[in-house]
Amino acid sequence: MKKTTLAVCLAAACYSTTSLADGCSAWWGSSGGYTDTKHPFLMVHGITGFDSIGGLIGYFHTIPMNLCRSGADVKVANVAPFNSSEQRGVKLANDIQANVYGGSSKFNIFAHSQGSPTSRVAISYAPERIASLTSVDGVNKGSKVADMVRGIIPVDGAIEGGVAALANAFGTLVNWLSGNSNTNNSVEALETLTSRGTEQLNQSHGYGVASGYCTNDRATSATVNGNQVKLYSWSGKSVLTNILDPLDGFLVTTSLAFGGEQNDGLVSVCSQKLGQYIGNYNANHIDAINHVLGVRSLWHNPVTPYRTQANRLKNAGL
Repeated sequence: MKKTTLAVCLAAACYSTTSLADGCSAWWGSSGGYTDTKHPFLMVHGITGFDSIGGLIGYFHTIPMNLCRSGADVKVANVAPFNSSEQRGVKLANDIQANVYGGSSKFNIFAHSQGSPTSRVAISYAPERIASLTSVDGVNKGSKVADMVRGIIPVDGAIEGGVAALANAFGTLVNWLSGNSNTNNSVEALETLTSRGTEQLNQSHGYGVASGYCTNDRATSATVNGNQVKLYSWSGKSVLTNILDPLDGFLVTTSLAFGGEQNDGLVSVCSQKLGQYIGNYNANHIDAINHVLGVRSLWHNPVTPYRTQANRLKNAGL
């Protein structure tokens, strides 16, 4: 599916981009603005994700535009909707090295959900191209929802095969709609997001991860092959945030896996913490990316922390 090129002018601020949903360039006259960082942003999606559908519906709904309007340059990555964090991270690193997202010397990464461990893998393989990683509702210590699903579905059985076939077919559909051709492996995706699978990944790519499940001994930066990468995170702590959101009911159900532990419907607050912890918000896992299509938490504007973090990175010279 070919993505169209759009030229957009809004209230005397004009810029051109492959697609608003795929990313954008700084608006005219916004140089030196609130989000005008030294390095551009690369936004990395989570499981089931994409860069954009048809160049119209973005995974990070309107967030790139709200960064670009005050000085940022933003690209949106595309990796497999369903695969291990290791595989996705290697693909991300290779694409960065191949200048798929432009020839910038470095990127500031915003990573949602599985995008966080995916990006930590990329740090191992392309540390010289990554200035910072900000984890947004990231699966950094595994998900108890993944643990529950893995416990229900017998390993290597007919049920696993059937569920995997359906998930892989969905991933293929996402690839087609987004114009991508990433390899899907839903069983590997499930395994990598369990507590055990994430612990194994963290043994090689544990940058900014605490030593215990909910301890506060996280490193705020990583130095890999002489390259320093700054690490940040924020988390969602609520589940039912808007009765008009069609996915809130699903998240209420999945949140039962956590008992009384604070979570965003899919990941606990403790698991979401990485590096310098910015704080938590009254938002769920889907609110964090301003979906569904802007129907989000009534108590939190998800665009605001991205803009605030961009300004923090600007002030840090990143």
